[in-house]
Amino acid sequence: MRPLLTFNISRVHRRQEVLGERAGRDSPESGPDHKYRSTCPERTRAFRAGFDGASGRLDSDTVKIYTRKGDDGTTGLFYGGRVAKNSQAPAAYGSVDEAQAAIGVARAASRDAKLDDLLIRICRDLYVTMAELATLPENQHKLTDGETRATAEMVAQLEEAIDLTAETTPMPEVFVIPGQNLVAAQLDVARTVTRRAERDALDVAVEGSYVIPYLNRLSDLLWILARSAEGVSLPSDPTD
Repeated sequence: MRPLLTFNISRVHRRQEVLGERAGRDSPESGPDHKYRSTCPERTRAFRAGFDGASGRLDSDTVKIYTRKGDDGTTGLFYGGRVAKNSQAPAAYGSVDEAQAAIGVARAASRDAKLDDLLIRICRDLYVTMAELATLPENQHKLTDGETRATAEMVAQLEEAIDLTAETTPMPEVFVIPGQNLVAAQLDVARTVTRRAERDALDVAVEGSYVIPYLNRLSDLLWILARSAEGVSLPSDPTD
């Protein structure tokens, strides 16, 4: 998998309305920081005011966490436009954001380096899906494959991870009870949140988008990762 983020803005956590501060004012490709932009629709361009193009660093004294732009109940979209925070697009990419956070909890509980690497790369991919879901249909042509728009390659990478995990993981023949250990339980939580994100994205994804297939495969992958993490599954039927 390719790296999707070329600039670390982990210190700048924004609420959803942050994008509205500069949404529509100029293109993400314009200005000195275009190559450092995040693909997260909730954070993209939020750091522009405090970006030092010469050093490639953020001025933490300049960037504010709050903008007040969302106090009216609206939020800005990628490449411009404002919508109500409870409308379909924020609901969709907000659900993906929750899925990403749930995956982060699983990461924190795991001590498996390979699993950690996989989950990190998935979290980076989820920024791509959020960017696409946060873009109006009329602005979709401005997106970049693999950076701000989901691709068939991203889906194929998940399928490969599913197949590799399945080779070493016995498949339960019945429904299982979650909670055999903390990592498996957190992966199951992430799976259910991802399923919800997939449902929410159905109202937003444009025709031909790979966001829905990506989220579908991701929930499948999280399921089999949970089964792998727990080792021996607890069947839902006590007689099994």
